Amino acid sequence: MRLPQMLSEAYDAYKDKVVFPSENLLHKTTGLLQNGMNARAFGEYPSPEALGDARWTDELILSTWYMAETGKVPSDMNFKTGKSDGGFDRLDFQFLSEEEWLEHSQEIDTSIPLNRRADGKNEIGIDIPWYGGGMSYGSVSINVMMARAKNAKRWNSYMSTGEGGYPPELYEVKENVITQVATGYFGVEEETIQAAPIVEFKYAQGAKPGLGGHLLAAKAGEEVAKLRGSVPFVSLFSPFPFHSTYSVEDHSKHLDWIETVNPKAILSVKVSTPHDVDMVAVGSYYAGAHIIHLDGSYGGTGAAPEIAKKNIAMPIELAIPKVHKFLQKEGVRDKVTLIASGGVRTADDIAKAIALGADGCVLGTTDLVGMGCTRCANCEGGPSGRGCPWGLTTTDIQLQEWVQQDWAEMRLDNLYKAMQWRLRDILRKLGMSDVSQLRGRTDLLRYIGEEGGE
Repeated sequence: MRLPQMLSEAYDAYKDKVVFPSENLLHKTTGLLQNGMNARAFGEYPSPEALGDARWTDELILSTWYMAETGKVPSDMNFKTGKSDGGFDRLDFQFLSEEEWLEHSQEIDTSIPLNRRADGKNEIGIDIPWYGGGMSYGSVSINVMMARAKNAKRWNSYMSTGEGGYPPELYEVKENVITQVATGYFGVEEETIQAAPIVEFKYAQGAKPGLGGHLLAAKAGEEVAKLRGSVPFVSLFSPFPFHSTYSVEDHSKHLDWIETVNPKAILSVKVSTPHDVDMVAVGSYYAGAHIIHLDGSYGGTGAAPEIAKKNIAMPIELAIPKVHKFLQKEGVRDKVTLIASGGVRTADDIAKAIALGADGCVLGTTDLVGMGCTRCANCEGGPSGRGCPWGLTTTDIQLQEWVQQDWAEMRLDNLYKAMQWRLRDILRKLGMSDVSQLRGRTDLLRYIGEEGGE
């Protein structure tokens, strides 16, 4: 008997034993989860000892939940930074004196263009200088994907599919969905390329450069495997060393292929941050990219080893100015959009990234925290082997139902309202009426030392 047949039969036997949650259980469980997050966010109970970590402290998680509940920035919690002892946590702004501040107003422009090449392709932009990063179907459930995509539509922004294919439900909001093409080519179809206003090539990921993608067998169920063209419940790899892009010329061939399938799509290139990331970025521009997406060392993924996240790629706060300055030197900085990710958590982080030289950012973990993530580190199975107990980073038939689309979309909408408010607050205290005025203004940043001084 061949292995695929054996696996198929094993799955059929398993499928008959799956018990979907009853309406009563679903209502009770989701109610408890949602009420619990509300109570924590409003300080009705002390913070649990196990909540958070150095980058995402308990207070930062709770303040994010508060914003997701209310759409407002809390007055009594630190919603700006963690306690990582470096990176964005050690940077702060040098604001003008209070009498020079602008009025807080919706007239403060937070929009950015995504196509700066004036090449006849989609002339699109976003109303906020961030969009949703790739989280594949398999790493997260369809409920999570749809909540993020619908919220992106609400905010005239975008959400990336990640490298797990294009679930048919996404066609409902295709105008706000980025199709990602990665080294494993999972789920890459002409129809999904044609549906996309933006196509993103992921050549590397900040959290695990050189290690490739990995989806555990337990998360690669029937629907996930179908989209990826694989066998159910078999581990899937998108290996970095075994791809077909080793030069700018190779990359150009990929972009030419996309242009043939969808002549209007704009092209994004997602790369990690090695020491020569500036050369990679400018090469991507000359190959035809409209967006250069830098993913720093803390680019979130549950499958990345801690040693990789902390020791291989360059932190994003170092990569941004390096690439920004090199693009300026080449005379092409205003012809490409520079997007940063990998450790960007808050509106303050976004503003700092832009001051370092980015045009905007990509968020991933922030969305998950807004929907209830506690940073428990059970993304890839945990003790139960079923994945995230909060129903986020799992395709478990029962657990994924704990996150209902309407509820999750509402929380993301509230979170984005609060984040935009805070970004405008930063801009007005700098005397700026447009977020583009902040780009590259490193002179407005100060380093916070060990004792809180500069």
